[in-house]
Amino acid sequence: MKFDLHTHHERCGHADGRIRDYIESAVAKGFDVIGISDHSPYFGSPEDHPEPGIAMARSEFTSYISQVLKLKEEYRGRIEVLLGMESDFFPRHIELYREAYAPYPFDYIIGSVHQTADAVSVFNRTRWRGLSDYDKAQVKEGYYRLIRQSAASGLFQILGHIDAMKGFYPEFSAIPFKALEETLAAIRDTGVAIEVNTSGKTKDSGGWYPSDEILERACYYRIPVTFGSDAHNPSRIGDDFEPVQRKLREIGYREWVYFRQKAMQRVPL
Repeated sequence: MKFDLHTHHERCGHADGRIRDYIESAVAKGFDVIGISDHSPYFGSPEDHPEPGIAMARSEFTSYISQVLKLKEEYRGRIEVLLGMESDFFPRHIELYREAYAPYPFDYIIGSVHQTADAVSVFNRTRWRGLSDYDKAQVKEGYYRLIRQSAASGLFQILGHIDAMKGFYPEFSAIPFKALEETLAAIRDTGVAIEVNTSGKTKDSGGWYPSDEILERACYYRIPVTFGSDAHNPSRIGDDFEPVQRKLREIGYREWVYFRQKAMQRVPL
């Protein structure tokens, strides 16, 4: 069974193509399930569209949901279309996000830390300049503290790209830190899944999120794992699906998961 739960489209302002284009690509590639999960609006901002090149406008939110639900019905019998969302995690606004999502029939929500506590993007290429080794370790510890908090929030079924800070700073992976085991234990205790996100190959770091080392420890902790291409172009749907499947088998996983109506569906590897 083939599925891809992490996809974007033109509403977020930095992806190409319509939702239909991503569904058609998934059909053409023989996928059974395609999840639509564009970037959530910034519900904590008073502005309708504070970040037009990063996330959808708040005024687009209900039309996004309506369109996905309509396409879910249109493609029924050809491919299962799931209603998802990639949601930013801001601890101070978590209840606003919870209230915004509650009325709608989401199949899953991906919780992603895109900004650290200092409001700097994890993908900011310049954030590491001039930092001492100690300061870098503190940034990394703070990032994983947010990931633990996102898991504990109860809002998300999936945690997105949990070592994404390496994307434009490959040295991130080598920064010593103490919180990996604590973070994975916390994720295990919540029952939330992590994704293998293949968009890391499009960044300076190459490879996938998370690293093999983290996946091996996640397997030890029996943390469920899912697949997401994080496609921002329809051509990337399912990118590296089979290599990820093989790698997870090598690590020791025997199944992976997707979500329907927020219920975990287990699929043999």
